[in-house]
Amino acid sequence: MIPAQTEVSRPRDRSQDPDQDRTPVISVRGLWKVFGPKAEKVPRSEELCGLSRRELMDRAGCTAAVRDVSFDVSPGEVFVVMGLSGSGKSTLVRCLTRLVEPTAGQVVFEGEDIRDAGPKRLRELRRHKFSMVFQHFGLLPHRCVVDNVSYGLEIRGMGRAERTKRALEVVELVGLSGYENSYPDQLSGGMQQRVGLARALAGDPDVLLFDEPFSALDPMIRRDMQNEVIRLHHEVGKTMVFVTHDLSEALKLGDRILIMRDGKTVQCGTGDELVGAPADDYVRDFVKDVPRADVLTLRWIMRPAGPDDDLDGPEFGPDVVVRDATRAVFEAVKPVKVIDNGKLLGVVGDEEILAVIAGVEGGA
Repeated sequence: MIPAQTEVSRPRDRSQDPDQDRTPVISVRGLWKVFGPKAEKVPRSEELCGLSRRELMDRAGCTAAVRDVSFDVSPGEVFVVMGLSGSGKSTLVRCLTRLVEPTAGQVVFEGEDIRDAGPKRLRELRRHKFSMVFQHFGLLPHRCVVDNVSYGLEIRGMGRAERTKRALEVVELVGLSGYENSYPDQLSGGMQQRVGLARALAGDPDVLLFDEPFSALDPMIRRDMQNEVIRLHHEVGKTMVFVTHDLSEALKLGDRILIMRDGKTVQCGTGDELVGAPADDYVRDFVKDVPRADVLTLRWIMRPAGPDDDLDGPEFGPDVVVRDATRAVFEAVKPVKVIDNGKLLGVVGDEEILAVIAGVEGGA
C-alpha cells in the first residue's frame, strides 16, 4: 500500500495572477441540455424556460438537466462544479466534451466552439486537448498498470517504446513507482484511481475533467487523493474542472466554485465569497457548517482604520486566511494592518477574529 499523504494546501488561484493569460480556456454561454421529445423547443420558448422541473415534465414531457448555464475557466484554474444529486453537474461536465450533446448554447474551447466540430475534429480534441477521470476507474483488467496508462497513447498511434517511456514518467508522478507491472485486481481502490489519473495525464492534455472521481473511495483514501490532485496541480499546472457533491472537497480543491441546483447556476465564486456572501438561503444552508476561520480571508472581516487606531502593528495581505492570522492578531499589542500594494485597506483586531471563531455573521 502507498503510505498516506500529508495534508497539502489548496492551490493558489492562478486565475487571479496578473501575469497569467486571462483568455479563458473554456467559455460556456447559455448552455442547455434538455432530455425528451422536441427538446430543442424548450430553450427557444420563454414560456417553457420559466417552468419548474415538474411543470416542464407535465407540459412537454421534457427534463432540463442544464438550464442556461454560463461561466469561464481561466488557464491553470481549478474550477469546481458542485451540487446535490440531480443538480445537473455531471451532465454539465459531459457537455463540455460532447459526451452528452448540448441542446443549445456555446462551449468555446481555446476559441473554438466545439458544438461546431465534426466527428474527426471532436476525436482529435478528446485525444489531445482534454482528458476525463471518472468515478468508475474503467481500467482494462487484462492490462498491467503501465499498459493501462499508455492505452490512450496507443490509440493515438504512438510507438511502443515511446508510449511506455511516457507512461512510466506519469506512473512515477502519481506515486505508483514499483507497481508498473501490477494488474488492477492487485491494487486498492485508491491505487486504481491513481492509475486512472496517470492515464489522463499521459496524453499531456490542456484540460483535465473530473466527474466525482473520489466519491466511491473510503474517507482516508479520498483525502489522500484530494491531496494528490493538489500536488499534481502545483507540479504540472493543468487547468482542471472538478465535479463533486462534497462542499469540503470543493473548498479544498477549488479556486472557484459553481453551485448548481435543478440544472441552474445558484452562485459562482471563490470559497470565501460563498461563505462570506452567500447568494441565497440555499447557499447559506450549504455553507452553514463550514468553519469560517478556515475559509474567510482578512478582507472579509477587516474594519476601517479609526482615528484612535495605532497603525504601527504587523501587516498582512487581504487574502490571508483568518486561521493563519489568528495567532499573530492575538499576540499583537496593536491592530494588524491589512495592506494591498502598499495601500491600507483596513485593520483587524481581537474582536474581529473572535467574531469569526464564534460564528457570528459578518463581512466586508
